[in-house]
Amino acid sequence: MTPLALAATLLVACSSDSRTHADSTSAASNGGSVALTGAGATFPYPLYSRWFADYANQKGVKINYQSIGSGGGIRQLSEQTVDFGASDAPMKDDELAKAKGGPILHVPTVIGAVVMIYNLPELKQPLKLDGPTLADIYLGTIRKWNDSRIAALNPGAALPASDILVVHRSDGSGTSFIFTDFLSAVSPAWSSGPGKGKEVQWPTGLGAKGNEGVAGQVKQTPGAIGYAELAYAKQNNLPTAAIKNAAGEFVAPSVESATAAAAGAAASLAPNTDYRVSIVNAKGAGAYPIASFTWILLYQNQTDAAKGKQLVDFLTWALTDGEKQAAALDYAPLPDAMAKQLLDRLKTVKVGGTA
Repeated sequence: MTPLALAATLLVACSSDSRTHADSTSAASNGGSVALTGAGATFPYPLYSRWFADYANQKGVKINYQSIGSGGGIRQLSEQTVDFGASDAPMKDDELAKAKGGPILHVPTVIGAVVMIYNLPELKQPLKLDGPTLADIYLGTIRKWNDSRIAALNPGAALPASDILVVHRSDGSGTSFIFTDFLSAVSPAWSSGPGKGKEVQWPTGLGAKGNEGVAGQVKQTPGAIGYAELAYAKQNNLPTAAIKNAAGEFVAPSVESATAAAAGAAASLAPNTDYRVSIVNAKGAGAYPIASFTWILLYQNQTDAAKGKQLVDFLTWALTDGEKQAAALDYAPLPDAMAKQLLDRLKTVKVGGTA
């Protein structure tokens, strides 16, 4: 069974209580005690599940991860019910202030692309969309696939006269944050309306839980459009739209185009950055415009010395050996210079009172 299939199976099994452990990775179910627990984003789950399994096999350290969405991961870390959180949306200042364990570090792990998936059997060529048109679809002002604004972007395409069924996340989601961050950057109507966030008031559409839920809903519904991480689109054999970037190019989502989106931002980071940066609608040729870092979140002051050391050791492995696995699972690895900066930042973590 693939990691994505496993995630989907486990999600069906779990209750609506975000604190359940039903959505654990296989790394934590191979027997033995769980050394570390984490919760959060579904966006990087295909990669994280591979990391946790490989790390358990190599180092003997079990990691139990609940793929419940970025909002849930932030809440559980803030309440200190897990050892680390994971989010595709950086924590806001007020969220950081409420965290019970003190200062929190944001550690980018990889770069991922949020892709527009659709179910149009009649369409024989890749769909092209720009930001304002995509915003109007999600605002509910474009309701038909053959709308003149979509047709103008897809000359000669056989667009059906059917309704557009919008699918969005129903849970607190970092993937939603990335998507709405992009819409806010390119559409004044969206920016002044729903805005950006892990949860927004969607003007239209059907909600689904997790990246896998959105992908599944689009796959089974002709005429649907939704957003998900690239790996989920590939797992479900769903086509993805080329999106017009800031340079005026229609760019397909890929590891290479996500890397191009991050290149400029990574090069300009200040030495004292907290890494809470957005790379949506990035400038530069070949940059895919709906891309983002995804972060692991941890307390800078680790009161449990044993767990704190295990967590820092795992993140050190992830930023070195783990990065080599990213591209095979459709994530872009961090630029080398950025990974080295992050290794230095991990040295500031205080384990049992000492850094």
